[in-house]
Amino acid sequence: MHRVGSAGNTNNSSRPRKEKRLTYVLNDADDTKHSAGVNCLAVLKSPGSDGCDYLFTGSRDGTLKRWRLMEDAATCSTTFESHVDWVNDAVLAGDNTLVSCSSDTTLKTWNCLSEGTCTRTLRRHSDYVTCLAAAEKNSNIVASGGLGGEVFVWDLEAALVPISKSGDAMEDDCSNDINGSGNSLPITSLRTISSSNSISAHTNQSHGYVPIAAKGHKESVYALAMNDSGTLLVSGGTEKVVRVWDPRTGSKTMKLRGHTDNIRVLLLDSTGRLCLSGSSDSMIRLWDLGQQRCVHSYAVHTDSVWALASTPTFSHVYSGGRDLSLYLTDLATRESLLLCTGEHPILQLALHDDSIWVATTDSSVNRWPAEGRNPQKVFQRGGSFLAGNLSFSRARVSLEGSTPVPVYKEPTVTIPGTPGIVQHEILNNRRNVLTKDTAGSVKLWEITRGIVVEDYGKVSFEEKKEELFEMVSIPAWFTVDTRLGSLSIHLDTPQCFSAEMYSADLNIVGKPEDDKVNLARETLKGLLAHWLAKRKQRFGSQPSANGDLLSGKEVSHRSHTHSRIEVDGNAENDAMVYPPFEFSTISPPSVITEGSHGGPWRKKITDLDGTEDEKDFPFWCLDCVLNNRLPPRENTKCSFYLHPCEGSAIQILTQGKLSAPRILRIQKVINYVVEKMLLDKPVDSVNPDGAFAPGLVGGQLPHSVVGDGSFRPGLKTWQKLKPAIEILCNNQASESTVWMLEMNFLIRFWLLINI
Repeated sequence: MHRVGSAGNTNNSSRPRKEKRLTYVLNDADDTKHSAGVNCLAVLKSPGSDGCDYLFTGSRDGTLKRWRLMEDAATCSTTFESHVDWVNDAVLAGDNTLVSCSSDTTLKTWNCLSEGTCTRTLRRHSDYVTCLAAAEKNSNIVASGGLGGEVFVWDLEAALVPISKSGDAMEDDCSNDINGSGNSLPITSLRTISSSNSISAHTNQSHGYVPIAAKGHKESVYALAMNDSGTLLVSGGTEKVVRVWDPRTGSKTMKLRGHTDNIRVLLLDSTGRLCLSGSSDSMIRLWDLGQQRCVHSYAVHTDSVWALASTPTFSHVYSGGRDLSLYLTDLATRESLLLCTGEHPILQLALHDDSIWVATTDSSVNRWPAEGRNPQKVFQRGGSFLAGNLSFSRARVSLEGSTPVPVYKEPTVTIPGTPGIVQHEILNNRRNVLTKDTAGSVKLWEITRGIVVEDYGKVSFEEKKEELFEMVSIPAWFTVDTRLGSLSIHLDTPQCFSAEMYSADLNIVGKPEDDKVNLARETLKGLLAHWLAKRKQRFGSQPSANGDLLSGKEVSHRSHTHSRIEVDGNAENDAMVYPPFEFSTISPPSVITEGSHGGPWRKKITDLDGTEDEKDFPFWCLDCVLNNRLPPRENTKCSFYLHPCEGSAIQILTQGKLSAPRILRIQKVINYVVEKMLLDKPVDSVNPDGAFAPGLVGGQLPHSVVGDGSFRPGLKTWQKLKPAIEILCNNQASESTVWMLEMNFLIRFWLLINI
């Protein structure tokens, strides 16, 4: 598990708290497909009247999906979206509850037969939650482990009981978090343990529900397993030992040593007597917990073992891992068989009747024949080998060229995914991002609309990047990452409001050419257009530009800072979304953000219902969209000098330093020079082609340029002609549409007539 910064996780940061960020994730392809590796699988047998089985998949794209299984196909029926980072594991608890865990440090419970309803978010872990375990015959009990070394045992029945409201601390829907850190939420005290297999709890009004903590791990936990009745729990991780716990009390019962590297996966038989472990040392070990020792070790793989699945009788084990191979091993005879090989490391396995579902680091999922009911039928095909006792035995055999031949060449069913983005480059115009995916396809995105504007196919990423390079410079108003396999666009205040463009450069019809458009503000308007429409339906017209969103003491607090907040007068607080900022409703982006309560959340923009407020969104975001207010920004003026080009006979008009807004067009400077040189001169001094007559010199320039670049009101006669003036920076001519911020401080002007 790589430790990478989460898109929305700020809960456990030791740094000073910053303003909350807003992120939106762009979706190019069909929403029914995963866009990153699939970390976990769970099969639900015939829960409904239709008699269909379901497969649940959890992905590094942050979503889970439910697939309706048929004999030769699988169709996506629901996407479960709320996690803001990788989904690392998922288990079924009973017939209608799905529990998932994520690198966003949370567990989430879902009604697995719903249209993606998250019933509760559980917060207790201090770091990525990597693994889960459930008791098949006790649907209330689920255990979780993570990189923080914590192992918690959750009683779902107690955890999902509605929490009584306490002031403004109650969250709704997926934000109804159970937080053990002791905040304004009501929390339950640690429960008492009965002598039976159940866990009982009592409620304390000053505390909320608190899971049982199995304390003992000093390092990261990668694997958990529980017996059917929920009376035995095993865990493993970077400490290379298997720990055994009583989940009813959280007490340790034994520690088993034998592996020489990280333990990545664990299995328990239904009784809890036998345990299988897979490790990064490439070994599979069988433990007898009654005897408290390893009774067999199996050298089957040539690299780390990451996934195990056993037959119902625990007589055979299917294993996969980093060596891209799926093996079947008879635990009694040690006979092993290579079932299939692929192109990607295997992350998890799920038996389904006589087939096995295989999840890998790819976004697709495959079903292979497995003969799970009678695995001996596979061995009758021949090609088996005897598993060694030592890890180097399989590596030696592989080096000698005795690699076994796989039994199956092709899967029986493939659930396709979409290629994930693995490389990106933000272009200089700060509106386009060039990407390359795992299939090698290069695409150009327009992030202010959330769409692909050009698919170049399989071309050189570096060559295309050079081809698209422009001599422009716009402030960096957003950041990007591709951790979820898609483009995640991050907006942080106040930096995101630093970029402005003229409406003419954005081709906005009906807006004055010289109007400046704040890119972040208009992007937020387009992104939240559906939410704004829903909110208007519910609450009527929006607040005025001088109004506030909040009430009570929060309004009082915000009013103290109101004088430091800029009101965007050009936009006139309109709700119009201009074409360069219209987001697709066919493949709508998802929003990842956080409000004043409940922690980070994720939802598609078309699923927002208008009830979301400051508890859900950052205040700065709502203040911008609803109240038309922007946070204070740094002074964006730049200083420069104007001198004739070297060798020119034109006299120096001024030695003074000039200043102008950074997004002032160079054309404005050209106009200024022309106007000063033509000041009080007859129009006929200008040649028909717009060039100046020789020897024509204007008056002195003032020492500052004021306003937005409109140096003099009204249209001059010379403005109807094409001025033959160029601005050089570092001896390179600049286009008239280039902005001041793209130039260095020393700028010279050059009259073409003097070439």
